[in-house]
This record gives sequence, C-alpha cells and structure tokens, in this order.
Amino acid sequence: MIKILFICHGNICRSPMAEFIMKDLVEKNGLSNEFEIASAATSSEEVWGGRGNPVYPPAQRKLAEHGISCEGKRARQMTKKDYQYYDLLICMDNWNRRNMARFVGKDPDGKVHLMMEYTDRPGEVADPWYTGDFEETWQDLIEGCNGLLYFLGYGSKE
Repeated sequence: MIKILFICHGNICRSPMAEFIMKDLVEKNGLSNEFEIASAATSSEEVWGGRGNPVYPPAQRKLAEHGISCEGKRARQMTKKDYQYYDLLICMDNWNRRNMARFVGKDPDGKVHLMMEYTDRPGEVADPWYTGDFEETWQDLIEGCNGLLYFLGYGSKE
C-alpha cells in the first residue's frame, strides 16, 4: 500500500483538494486498495479548539463541480509521526516545504516533494485563499495528481 500525505498551510484549500482529487483518481482506476491518502497542515491556524475547520467553501464547491465530495474533512496539523507513517509527503509550495522541517528535520528518507514536481511545469501551487482562483488551483492539482499516479506506475499523465 502506498501512503500519501498532501501538505499545505492550513489544510482547508489546496491539500484537501489534492487529497480528494487523488482519492477520486485512484477509485476511478480501481486502485483504492493500493493507496492510503490524507492531508494535513503545517500550521495550527485552522485546527484550534481541538476540532479542525472544514474545507473552505469555495474549495468544496470546486470539488463538487467535478462530482467530488470532501464531506467530513476537518483540518489537522501534521505531526512527526506522519513522516514515519507516510511514504510520500507532497507539499503545495516551498514555504510549506521549509515549514515542514520542524516536523521532519532534513528529510533523510527523501519522502518530501512538491506537488508540481510531477508535472511538466515544476513550481508551486498558488494558494487560492489569497488568489481567489480555485480553477487555477484545480488545474494544477489535477495535473499534479495525474502525474504522481503516473510516477507511481499507474495510469497516464493526461
């Protein structure tokens, strides 16, 4: 089983979108039993009070436009144990990759990667919390998730 954790700042936009896009892709390809997929935040901003905030409504709507539900998802902050548990920790941008160092140190096992590394246009997934452009984020994430699936030996990059 391949265990993937998607990471962003608050775990209410990009990383849960990536989590549910990837879950949808593996399900459509009959691979649900091959993967464990989750998401988490590098910050605690959306996790206060012991119960994380739900996925940001515009992110929920963007997923729903494509028939994907994220019902029940609540933000959570990553922990040091996540590094040992997951095979891949996929960050949305370099800031979060640097911020993860307090959880994973220097990444001795080479598990930490950027989402866009799995595309033909490496870079960062822009944060729609600030840009307001959930369509651009959707496009980056669908391309990145397809590329990741292809990298792992399943499906095609398209």
